[in-house]
Amino acid sequence: MKVLAVETATAWQSVAILDGDRVLACCDQEAAGSHARLLLPAVDRLFTQTGLVPAKLDGLVVSIGPGSFTGLRVGLSTVLGFRTITQLPLAVVPTLEGMAWNFRASTQPLCPVLNSRRGELFWAIFQWQDRERLNRLVPEQVGSAETLAKQLSGTVMLFGEGWKTEKAAIQARGRSVTIIEAQEHVRPSAISIGMAGIARLRRGERAGVGISPLYVQRPEAEIKYEESGGISPAFRRQQKLTRKLNRSPMAPRTRRRI
Repeated sequence: MKVLAVETATAWQSVAILDGDRVLACCDQEAAGSHARLLLPAVDRLFTQTGLVPAKLDGLVVSIGPGSFTGLRVGLSTVLGFRTITQLPLAVVPTLEGMAWNFRASTQPLCPVLNSRRGELFWAIFQWQDRERLNRLVPEQVGSAETLAKQLSGTVMLFGEGWKTEKAAIQARGRSVTIIEAQEHVRPSAISIGMAGIARLRRGERAGVGISPLYVQRPEAEIKYEESGGISPAFRRQQKLTRKLNRSPMAPRTRRRI
């Protein structure tokens, strides 16, 4: 099964054409803020290298997040455009799930970790059911290194950019956990995304209409509540009004005694 796979969830853009487990062509590049400019030329280069045209493919695969808002929109809209033109079946793969496909021989739970733009982390925990299907033990989450550490138990393999940058903080909070560190640095890749997508297409799992990226962001109100030190918005408004009234010239003043 030949597929075009696109991964734009992070600043590291990855595009590949696969035929089953065989990689026919791949293009990885830094694309921070430039997905819209770089993606289509990268896809065009792969078709030139392989001598294929979109109509000769058997399917399309795209990463849907979590990750960069802009990157995810560019990747998804581009692949949806190819689907409209070719009418090929499309598989959408969560980014963290695609990262777990790099460790198909693993027997322990897998926890891929990505950096969030808010200085927090994205993560999920998976375990292989067989070589073609992952069980999601913990769904996609976003939060602090401390929150991630609290969800770890037993023996877990951690990997990804988020693990690399927050390793010390996660280890400090997860002292009762046996952490296995992956020997290789794993980035989101169109190759692993493509393999996961091929497995989905073979099972008949095709994306329908109305697809949207998997952002997994915490509500803005929750973040602001934490940043305020636990003071509710209503109480902050009350404090603001009180300060304004006290500064008003109409506010009652205490008369000084002579």
